[in-house]
Amino acid sequence: MAGMTTARRLVLASASPARLGLLRAAGLDPEVIVSGVDEDGVTAASPAELARLLAVAKAEAVAARPEAAGALVVGCDSVLELDGQALGKPRDAEDAIARWKSMRGRSGVLRTGHCLIDTADGRQVSATASTTVRFGEPGDDEIAAYVATGEPLYVAGAFTLDGRCAPFIDGIDGDHGNVIGLSLPLLRTLLAELGVAITDLWR
Repeated sequence: MAGMTTARRLVLASASPARLGLLRAAGLDPEVIVSGVDEDGVTAASPAELARLLAVAKAEAVAARPEAAGALVVGCDSVLELDGQALGKPRDAEDAIARWKSMRGRSGVLRTGHCLIDTADGRQVSATASTTVRFGEPGDDEIAAYVATGEPLYVAGAFTLDGRCAPFIDGIDGDHGNVIGLSLPLLRTLLAELGVAITDLWR
């Protein structure tokens, strides 16, 4: 066994301020390197697998960069599964309004793919976390007002738990962080698979 090493660098392969916020609140201080992956170019047999493959694509794109050498790279991607379809970010305001009208009063499953790559040895693990989201029943005026804020245009499924949308979510079953964009319990499990304790990454 090698002697004590300095704390491993953690790189987040995502531009998401919500994911960064979750990691920082949990005592981690990742560097951010955005992947630039074309999400439309990835297809899969199911929404859960699509989320996982998108996360893998993001993590692999960043892990290949020289500035990520030696780091642990985590990539994530979220989609909302409704009626067996994977819904990512809405195309525009009109799309977001239509989405909300179809989601209200129903439940969907927020699936977030996670991929962790140890660039020191090339090992890679990935999995998808799933959380059921129970949507409230906002009226047409409330939906229009919400979409007009711009918030739902930048998030998978056109909603988020931690913003103006919170009053329109009746509840969730599963990991809260997963809906925001990253499951810390799953991250801990993936790190352990690579022999890294999450506590060793605390800043």
